[in-house]
Amino acid sequence: MDLLEPTRRAFALLLAGDPRLLEAIGLSLWTSLAAIALVAPPSIALGFLLAKRRFPGQHALVVLVQALLSFPTVVIGLLIYLLLSRRGPLGFLELLFTPTAIILGYMMIALPILVVFTISAVQGADPRVYETARCLGAGRVRASATTLWEVRFGVLAAVVNGFGRVVSEVGCAIMVGGNIEGLTRNIPTAIALETSKGDFPQGIALGLVLMSVALGVNVALALLQGKGGLR
Repeated sequence: MDLLEPTRRAFALLLAGDPRLLEAIGLSLWTSLAAIALVAPPSIALGFLLAKRRFPGQHALVVLVQALLSFPTVVIGLLIYLLLSRRGPLGFLELLFTPTAIILGYMMIALPILVVFTISAVQGADPRVYETARCLGAGRVRASATTLWEVRFGVLAAVVNGFGRVVSEVGCAIMVGGNIEGLTRNIPTAIALETSKGDFPQGIALGLVLMSVALGVNVALALLQGKGGLR
């Protein structure tokens, strides 16, 4: 198969600002950013709690969150589908096959990533940071914020990895979004559809955008970490 011609046409579509491409790109970025913005604060707080506090069932909860990292995303999509379907407990909200359903799915996928990365970052921090802040009169919230600031690059890495995971997610998005053109069709689901139809220029164009986004956020993280290391 000659890939040169489809690739040339893919670049032509990108340069021309093809409406179908722009719709899929816009939906992917919006749903992914919204999901990360909503799930990051509670996930980081939970990660900090699991790293710093000892309570009954803590170890089991950590093991459960770690197990969720390898949980099939299509199963997460199935669970949300059952919750949001007409006969499900949340069917009255009529969220199935909407961008909101995709955001909910993305939040469930990103949550264990953010929690586990935060646990790792906080456990790797010097415990004297929290203790010193408390001795200087800081409350628990202020001392916790100080510790998180010390490990901010590890937490930022969690956010970036969570975003990278959800922006490229296809199984869950199809299950709860339905891949409806102009409404719930994002980059990964559009790639799957267009490639199955033999429309390789569209698939290649969207693939190039997806790779560019993933590369861009990781380069930005590396630059921030580099600047932080120079201080």
